[in-house]
Amino acid sequence: MVTLDGYRVLRLRCHFPKYDPDERIMPYLRLAGFGDVALIRRFNLRPNLLSALVERWCMETHTFIMLCGECTITLEDVAMQLGLRVDGAVVTG
Repeated sequence: MVTLDGYRVLRLRCHFPKYDPDERIMPYLRLAGFGDVALIRRFNLRPNLLSALVERWCMETHTFIMLCGECTITLEDVAMQLGLRVDGAVVTG
């Protein structure tokens, strides 16, 4: 672990194995609104941001403790970031 201005910075190693969803299930994923998400291959990770969030995580309340108060990541936040539908019929099986 490296320190930077008094903060610990996590070292990251990301492996993105080649994964192609089976074409037989892609129509169902598209129908459920998950088609584009199944094709995500890589994304940029910011080690300094992740380290800061890890430092502020509270295990008891499952929230981040910030200077302005507590915050958490909701299903709505994930839906907005990934463009997923979170309402409608449940997908199972």
